[in-house]
Amino acid sequence: MEYRRLGHTDIEVSAICLGTMTWGEQNTEAEGHEQMDYAVEMGINFFDTAEMYAVPPRAETQGRTEEIIGTWFNKTGKREDIILATKVAGRAPMNWLRDDGSGTEHSAAQIHEAVDKSLKRLQTDYIDLYQLHWPDRPIRIFGGMGHKEMGGEINKIEDILGALADIQKAGKVRHFGLSNETPWGIMKFLHHGEVKGLPRMVSVQNAYNLLNRIYELGASEIFHREGVGLLAYSPLAQGYLTGKYQGGANPQGSRKQLFDRLQRYEVPGAEQAIEGYLAIAKKYGLDPSQLANQFVTTRDFVTSNIIGATSMEQLKLAVTSFDIELSDEILADIEEVHLRAPNLCP
Repeated sequence: MEYRRLGHTDIEVSAICLGTMTWGEQNTEAEGHEQMDYAVEMGINFFDTAEMYAVPPRAETQGRTEEIIGTWFNKTGKREDIILATKVAGRAPMNWLRDDGSGTEHSAAQIHEAVDKSLKRLQTDYIDLYQLHWPDRPIRIFGGMGHKEMGGEINKIEDILGALADIQKAGKVRHFGLSNETPWGIMKFLHHGEVKGLPRMVSVQNAYNLLNRIYELGASEIFHREGVGLLAYSPLAQGYLTGKYQGGANPQGSRKQLFDRLQRYEVPGAEQAIEGYLAIAKKYGLDPSQLANQFVTTRDFVTSNIIGATSMEQLKLAVTSFDIELSDEILADIEEVHLRAPNLCP
């Protein structure tokens, strides 16, 4: 396993991060523990979760994923071996996360409440990387192209950073990151942190895969200029890049079959683009999921590739994708498909 520096910190994280959002919904506690055992055995030292997990978000399962990680820490005593990342929910009408029944937002009171609850569920007294799950600003982010001003109340970035500074001073969090953020947002957080002496963001967790390389168009420069690395999620485009949904297939037990919420990968032209990537994998004798994962892992602006699985077979394929060599010929073929159908599924 390769280890990479997390932002400006002295922390080294594995190039593959273990995603956890299915634990407590599609996966049991025992299965989550088995995945963590295997990941550590394979050299992974980086786990990512969130207060609202399991996914899809429901009052009945909220916080369950963090609880499963917490029981594993308690059972194994390996908390100090793991770089632990979790997230606080952004502005949304989810009224089951907060004690007063209000919707989520990045107010100081909610940040303090959220971090304390996460610490309790995770059975730890500190979090290595605390991330803002999505912007507090009312903007279009999931599956949207281009900016659309939506209006509404917001918490000021400097106020959010002030609340983060307070929980850092209290020893509850070591470092902070963003998620589902725009280049404008990343730079604004960096600016306010610098000029006001507030915490500096060390990472951004955005979707990045062969069907969605939007991150390259603006945010990747921020890594090279400012050192804010990408924690790439959805490297398999929620399973579409494995080919299992091609031709209208809907496998029993798949996320699409269970929850029917993957429409961002079913836009016109997407199936043809996926066919192009599947053909590349076949041409070079590669598993398509390993091709897709290794493409993400090997980008120079990626700090860690967040993989996820509902079975041990899927997990082993994802983790061992790190051993795949992507030749110049393979990368040229990937670029050819990309240029024919770029960024269809943002």
